[in-house]
Amino acid sequence: MAQLPTAVEAARERIAGLSDFLDAWCAANPERFETLAADGRLDDPEAEIVATAPAVDEPPDFQAALRRYRDETLAIIAWRDLAGVDALEATLAALSTLADRCIEAALEHAEARVAERHGVLRDADGRPQRLIVIGMGKLGGGELNFSSDIDLIFGYGAPGESDGERALDADGYFKRVARTLVQCLSESTAEGFVYRVDTRLRPFGDAGALVASLAAMENYYQSHGREWERYAWVKARPVAGDIDGGAALIDTLTPFVYRRYLDYGTFESIRDMKALIDRQVERAELQDNIKLGSGGIREIEFIVQAFQLIRGGQEPALQDSRLLPTLERLVAGDHLPEHTAQELRAAYRFLRRAENRLQMVDDRQTHDLPETDLERSRLARAMGYADWEAFDADLRSVRRDVHDAFEQVFVSPQAEAGEAESDSERLVALWEGGLDDESARALLADYGIRDVDAVRQALAEMQDQSLYRALEDRGRRWIARLIPLLFAAAARAADPDLAITRTLSVLDAIVGRSTYMALLVEHPAALSTLMRLCAASEWITSRIRAQPALLDSLLDPRQLYRPPRRGELAAALDEDLAAIDADDVEHRMDALRRFTQSAKLRIAAADVSNSMPLMIVSDNLTELAEVVLSGALDMAREQMFARYGRPSDAAFTVIAYGKLGGLELGYTSDLDLVFLYDGDIEGMTDGERSLTHQAFFTRMAQRIIHILSTQTAAGRAYEIDMRLRPSGKAGMMVSHVDAFARYQRDQAWTWEHQALVRARFVAGNPELGARFADIRREVLARERDVAALTEEVRHMRDRMRRAKDETRGEHLDVKQMPGGLIDIEFMAQFAALRHGPDCPELLLFTDAIRILETLESGGLAAYEDIRTLTRAYRYYRKRIHADSLQQQRAMMPAAEYVEQRRAVAALWDDWIGPAGADAAS
Repeated sequence: MAQLPTAVEAARERIAGLSDFLDAWCAANPERFETLAADGRLDDPEAEIVATAPAVDEPPDFQAALRRYRDETLAIIAWRDLAGVDALEATLAALSTLADRCIEAALEHAEARVAERHGVLRDADGRPQRLIVIGMGKLGGGELNFSSDIDLIFGYGAPGESDGERALDADGYFKRVARTLVQCLSESTAEGFVYRVDTRLRPFGDAGALVASLAAMENYYQSHGREWERYAWVKARPVAGDIDGGAALIDTLTPFVYRRYLDYGTFESIRDMKALIDRQVERAELQDNIKLGSGGIREIEFIVQAFQLIRGGQEPALQDSRLLPTLERLVAGDHLPEHTAQELRAAYRFLRRAENRLQMVDDRQTHDLPETDLERSRLARAMGYADWEAFDADLRSVRRDVHDAFEQVFVSPQAEAGEAESDSERLVALWEGGLDDESARALLADYGIRDVDAVRQALAEMQDQSLYRALEDRGRRWIARLIPLLFAAAARAADPDLAITRTLSVLDAIVGRSTYMALLVEHPAALSTLMRLCAASEWITSRIRAQPALLDSLLDPRQLYRPPRRGELAAALDEDLAAIDADDVEHRMDALRRFTQSAKLRIAAADVSNSMPLMIVSDNLTELAEVVLSGALDMAREQMFARYGRPSDAAFTVIAYGKLGGLELGYTSDLDLVFLYDGDIEGMTDGERSLTHQAFFTRMAQRIIHILSTQTAAGRAYEIDMRLRPSGKAGMMVSHVDAFARYQRDQAWTWEHQALVRARFVAGNPELGARFADIRREVLARERDVAALTEEVRHMRDRMRRAKDETRGEHLDVKQMPGGLIDIEFMAQFAALRHGPDCPELLLFTDAIRILETLESGGLAAYEDIRTLTRAYRYYRKRIHADSLQQQRAMMPAAEYVEQRRAVAALWDDWIGPAGADAAS
């Protein structure tokens, strides 16, 4: 063997025999040992301890290479720890870094394996997505011990699909990646394993999905999260894959983990957990277990994390996954005396060193003190003691100090619990007017309320209602029970003022309905969901306020946050309507409205939880409208057949224009419709009260409009706009398809052809719908005078802007401003009309995005120009959509998005010519 550095040789004599694992590795790898010694990685305090993990494709046997890398790095860490080169914090950090790098390397390996068969997972915008890997426990805290399981939770961001031949959705794709990752780390081979992986901390534990979307996780923890899961998530940290996505998930769950109010209930929860552990220790005779036994590592963790859970919501500095830095902050915040913190700090370092050196003996996960004299002597020497007796005396002293501190914090919680109990009483007293002004203000401030006067005014107005004054005692008791729950839920919200004032406005609408109050009291998860949705959207708040029956939708969050798609919607609506007698038109109309509102709420819930891109939201809303339209058409047809008989050899269809036609429907969008029929104009129905086809289909169209738009106790399903029919308000309610074709060919204005670009069949007879599509294609593909077309489009845009632009000073109308959304829509329509004859692919689509993209793919527009337009269009739509959820007009500060607006306005000038209005500034 080559001559070793002096420091390494001296250390070798001291630590010989302290670790069978280390001795065996050195004996099996003498050349590597000499190289490590020569490079200073064994004795230089500044040397890099953890090298880069092996790459996925190099060397060929990745799993073997990863295991050799793990063993070598553990040998380095063990040597430096036993030789006294590194302090405890450096050792724990190195062990955690090693795990991070192994997990990332295994993830890259798993991604490569899955991609071979299924391609790369991409979101709706085509961006690659990676698995989110959250480390929990000591790994999450960056405090991993020498031989440890690693606790992992897997997630992913947005829905998507892989781009391979055997495409998978995000759920199926990431499950395969996660399973491959776990197998890569935990499978025992000839070279051993990398880490034992425990995934039981995931939602629903072993019974839950291995991988869940961020939206599903947020929903789970808000609705089903238990106290021990709050405790677990204190130690959460993104360790591999989509690190930003993992950080976003942890941020999202912060209100769940760290309550905004002083959560003294945490003491009881942790006391219960500790009692469970104590029973386990007693049953398994684990008194000599330095992790779980009395005065062990777990008691120190409980002390620190209890204060984090109780006060972390009000003191963000305590929101740290690392124990020792948090201990310092507890002293700084006067939550722990300095001498207690000093004892705990010293005890933690002592116990963690002992834990590591126990495990370094043979790379085995153990926390039990040795029983044989030989093993005891080895541990004592590893800890720097001459014999076991000296070590054991210090160990007992340390454990006594820890347990005394634990008892001091947890065993005498009466004052703390009394304060927690009194909070409910004080909140009820606030509701009943029994608190003086100063006490009321202080209490609301404790719950995170900033505008105390506004919240107190909202409470007073609720009590001042005649409905409340008329309540019997039982109804008043329900409200008194609800008030403390309400404020506790508000304290967990990102904006307690907004959450509670909006939720109070809903309660204000149902104050006389004790059934709904009882629902919220008996189902706290429903109350939390209500508050979260109200805080997220004024539109959602107004819908629930107007239709309290929607509260029933909050009882099953698994359904609430999973919007149904077309097939499920159609089946559900058929079932709802079939349960009501066909002659009971009023109840069927109400059922149609409840169905529509409930489905919209489910879409909105998924929307505001950030689980769906805007385009998918619009697809869901569009599918809902189409299903409801078909349902209304069926209802109207049944009524007309029963009264007037059936038409002979005639068909009816519904054509959608505007946002519905363009697949861009919003929550409050009207439905722009045109009704067409086919058949003998002089033909008659076969009933006793016979009608001509024209009269029959006109009345049927009126029935459809009535079914959808009449205001009933259950609201209305949709507003219907018929102004885009031939000749507008002066035209027939229903047009014969031949008359419609003649009108479009011979009489329609250019703006009507622009509207036709966005038109498509949505309900009724599909053959007639196909005939409409032929007419549309023929009309839009006509050769046009480009100069005249350009002038007419520009003129119509100027007229619309003058009539509808609500720009005021520095606040611009996102739709109507120069360089805004309507400009882009007009440009897409103009391009379809101008280039339709030469590029028929343009006429396949009714939405602006795909028309613009077809211009680029057809060589009719530059890539950069189309990217400018589509990016701006998506941005504007997101702005408009977000503002609509708050029931606000979409306005934009003049100083925002300036360059992009100018770019759109410049393209408008290039394509169509300067607008009459001022250019974008």
